[in-house]
Amino acid sequence: MSRRAIGALALCAAAVHGTAAAQTPRPATRAERTNYLETSHYADVVAFLDSLRALGAPYAFGSIGKTVEGREIPYVIASRPLVHTPAEARATGRPIVYVQGNIHAGEVEGKEALLAMLRDLAFAKGPSVLDSIVLIAVPIYNADGNERFGPQDKQRTEQNGPELVGQRPNAQGLDLNRDYVKAEAPETRASLAMFNAWNPDVFVDLHTTDGSFHGYALTYSPSLNPAAPLGDYTRTLLTELRTRVRDREGYETFDYGNFSDAFGNEVSTDTTHSGWYTYDHRPRFGTNYYGLRNRISILSEAYSHDPFERRVKSTYAFTRQLLSLVAERGEQIVARARVREEFVNSVPDEVVPLRSALPEQAPGQPVTYEVLARTGDSSRTQPGVPRGLRRTGDFRTRTMPVFDRFVPRLRVRRPLGYLVSEDDTALVARLRLHGLLPQKGGVYAAADEFVVDSIVRSPRAFQGHHEVRLAGHWHPAPKAALGRRLFVAIAGHTAPLVMYLLDPESDDGFTTWNLFDDRLAVGRPYPILRIDVRPR
Repeated sequence: MSRRAIGALALCAAAVHGTAAAQTPRPATRAERTNYLETSHYADVVAFLDSLRALGAPYAFGSIGKTVEGREIPYVIASRPLVHTPAEARATGRPIVYVQGNIHAGEVEGKEALLAMLRDLAFAKGPSVLDSIVLIAVPIYNADGNERFGPQDKQRTEQNGPELVGQRPNAQGLDLNRDYVKAEAPETRASLAMFNAWNPDVFVDLHTTDGSFHGYALTYSPSLNPAAPLGDYTRTLLTELRTRVRDREGYETFDYGNFSDAFGNEVSTDTTHSGWYTYDHRPRFGTNYYGLRNRISILSEAYSHDPFERRVKSTYAFTRQLLSLVAERGEQIVARARVREEFVNSVPDEVVPLRSALPEQAPGQPVTYEVLARTGDSSRTQPGVPRGLRRTGDFRTRTMPVFDRFVPRLRVRRPLGYLVSEDDTALVARLRLHGLLPQKGGVYAAADEFVVDSIVRSPRAFQGHHEVRLAGHWHPAPKAALGRRLFVAIAGHTAPLVMYLLDPESDDGFTTWNLFDDRLAVGRPYPILRIDVRPR
């Protein structure tokens, strides 16, 4: 990260957030300096962090890695006392909280909120959440996308300002929030390296919605994958967090979702009749992925139709209260993960969901929505509002089905591990990206192989791939198939992740993303074996 002199240091202002002492000179974000007409460029973010360092902020500054175009992706570590390494962080016994902004660079609220929060925490007096947690903040994850500024009505058509924002994908054209399994982008690989090194207890990904006109300043979600061990526990935390954000900050929040026909029906004034639907359970999405590492993961989505300033402040408020809650429950959060790992290591034959879907029915809950009115023509009268419609400010509540979780459609017994070929260097390298270390050595008495009965390939490319789904059956593998193999254990905090990546019937594993395409054929065995007896 650059250490050049910062002319912007002179642009200081009293903080708009937090409780820092008013007399302390503090840098203002670009959003604050422009009265929320603009969002920060990459240089603004670097300058802001450099100014915190110059003012003596008690933080550790670094880079998680480089983007496609060579930009450093800055991070900040904040704790009292300050830690610099994963070992030091673990020695504190405190939860490590990893908060990321700007994965979609048109959704800029997390970037601005994180910068303001780092400033306010740095100069706050008295007790702080930093006395009880280790915070890792990554404010501008998709730095290349951030620099591809364009008009909001082109880059983020359903968003209410600012006028210029970055683009959704990275410089390769990849959606970084669909890349966590295949891990093709350098940004994703840098993120995974941080996960592997620091093993955060809580991962938070800050976004902004696009779509429905609801009545909430922010919506949220835990990991939606039914295989995420701490998914239900995370829901209980989010229920309490919702109350805190309302009572302490004045913002209404709710489970993330959209009204079922909010998309593709732009002239409708009532999109609520079919229910409220969440998004996806697959681990290509960051918070779903991180839940499979036996940790808490939380998606935050500011309301795109709110003014930019309110979106930043609601994101700030949600994150502040989340950090406070984690600080209070730190021992419990750390213990929950440890107990789960001990269970995996001691209880064989657990059944793990590897394919899931929304249920056919869901319980009714009251959901707040805004009534829209027709304008009588096809003009766009308000930012982010579909042509032919206008907002009314008339918010109503209706009880409707709320589909906020998935149910398993395929459960698979958890084996001891998998055997992969020593010669498959591409697979071994991909496993290492996810922190999975295949072990050499040992004699394998028996294993099972999966014989492919059918292959379904998506006719349309997605993120440069034609996704694959297999069906087949397991039977004992011939002895000849056991040679030159590496053992991948299903154990510890990564147990469900290993299964999701390597099982042939997973709905979002390495098979899905074409890693084995050259070896797949009907009637032939899948290239990975399943093993239930430890190697001798």
